[in-house]
Amino acid sequence: MEKALELRNVSVVRDGRYILRSVDLDICKGENVAVIGPNGSGKTTLIKLLRGDIHPYYDEDNPALMRIFGRERWNLFELRSRMGVVSMDLQSQFRPDTRVSEVICSGFFNSLDVFRNHTVTQEMVEAVYEAALMMGIEDLLDRPIENLSLGEMRRALIARAMVTKPDLLVLDEPMTGLDIVMKSKFRSMFDILIERGVCIVMITHELTDIPASVKRIVMVRDGAIFADGDKAELLNDSTVSELYGESIKVECQDGIYRMHLAGDVIQ
Repeated sequence: MEKALELRNVSVVRDGRYILRSVDLDICKGENVAVIGPNGSGKTTLIKLLRGDIHPYYDEDNPALMRIFGRERWNLFELRSRMGVVSMDLQSQFRPDTRVSEVICSGFFNSLDVFRNHTVTQEMVEAVYEAALMMGIEDLLDRPIENLSLGEMRRALIARAMVTKPDLLVLDEPMTGLDIVMKSKFRSMFDILIERGVCIVMITHELTDIPASVKRIVMVRDGAIFADGDKAELLNDSTVSELYGESIKVECQDGIYRMHLAGDVIQ
C-alpha cells in the first residue's frame, strides 16, 4: 500500500537531549492509528515534526529518512493542505472576536484569521459551509469564538483542518477537557469521518479517546516506539502497565477501552 508517512531512524534533539530517538514508523494511506503514551513521551514532538515545525536531527553517519506522501521535500503550504492538523494550542491563538466561519476559512491560508491580503473565493465559502455541516456547527458560522463551548470550538478547529479535504487528519489530544458525554459524541463523530474515508492519526494518552473503528495502536515511551500493532492485542493489563510504568487494569466495553490504576474502585 502507498505510505502516507514513512520515518526511518528519525530523532529530534533539543538542548542536547533526545526528545525522539531513532523512530521507525510507517502509516499507509487509508490507515487509522492511535498514538498513545504517557505525558512527556514524545507524542507532541512527533506532531510538530509532521507539521514541519521542527526538523529531524542530522547525523551524517546515520542519516534519517522522513517521507510524507512519498516525498522528502515539501512546500509547507502545500503539505498542510494535504495533512490537516488539529492541535489544541490553536484555540488560544485566535482572537476572541474571530467568527467561526473565519476560523474554518483560515485553514485555506494556514493562518489564524482571514486577512485583507487573502482572496476568499466562492468555492472556499461553499467548502467552509460543507466542513461546518460535517461537524454539525453550520448554525454557528457567524458566532464569535468567545461565545463557543469547548466542544463547539474543537469542532470548529476540526472543520478548519478538514476544509481543504486533506488526505490525512492528525488529531493532537482532541478530547482533552471534554466531559464524558462530549467524549462519546466525539468518538462517534470520528467513527463517521472514518466511514466516509477520512484517514485519522490520533495522539492521546487516554484509552477512552480512541474510536472503536481505530484498530492500530502505536505506543510511545521515552521518545521511542515501545510497541506497534493491533489494538486488541496491545491494550491489555500487562502491556499498558509497562507502557505507563504503573499497575494498570484495562477494560473494554462495546469496542471502547478504559484503564484505571489497579485497586482503584470505578464508579
